[in-house]
Amino acid sequence: MNNGKLYLIPNTIADNTHRAVIGFHIRDELPDITHFLAEDVRTARRYLSSLKIYDSIEPIHFYLLNKDTSPTELKKLLAPIYEGFNMGILSESGCPGIADPGALAAKFAHENDIEVIPLVGPSSILLALMASGLNGQRFAFHGYLPIQGKEAAKVIRDFERESKQKDQTQIFIETPYRSNTLFQTLIKTLHEETLLCVAMNITGESEEIKTYPVRKWRTIKKELPKVPSVFLFLAI
Repeated sequence: MNNGKLYLIPNTIADNTHRAVIGFHIRDELPDITHFLAEDVRTARRYLSSLKIYDSIEPIHFYLLNKDTSPTELKKLLAPIYEGFNMGILSESGCPGIADPGALAAKFAHENDIEVIPLVGPSSILLALMASGLNGQRFAFHGYLPIQGKEAAKVIRDFERESKQKDQTQIFIETPYRSNTLFQTLIKTLHEETLLCVAMNITGESEEIKTYPVRKWRTIKKELPKVPSVFLFLAI
């Protein structure tokens, strides 16, 4: 019996956008997949239901995959692949493996000669970079900054020096309820000529993407809403 394949299946990154951002190529692949790894089974079921591909979600098998999943658990979770079934990884938001525990399963698959197939879909990180006008040739994604203000400011200054030395765009994400705090820390800490892009609620109805020098952001005195946000800066 041949092994199944591991499909990386993108999710939406804003509410009620699946018709606009989830392409037909994904809808064509999904009907043959009945085993899924997901960070949250409840939201995974809701997402598949919204696509209206399956007659019923009840026969679908879901397995929990998160950042704490061990290699031993992965072997058990991916057991259907060895039985010839294709499996899918469903991200909570955007593309599996990008700031997402799906990378754990993809790594395991490569180590065990399981074919990995990424499907095209929205990534807030790449969409923000595309729209920012900042350097798309050299960039680094750093995930989340430290929570504490002093520690965050130190890390920001370190990355700003690296950005200037390497002509490198630095990219961060933050949870909606802390986006404004990070924004305020960035405009207080960065040099006034550093270019800062704030990309909010990408692909959503209230999408807003703006790039200004920090000195201009300071005059705007903007307070960010509690929505998913990506921050990018480039020291010049």
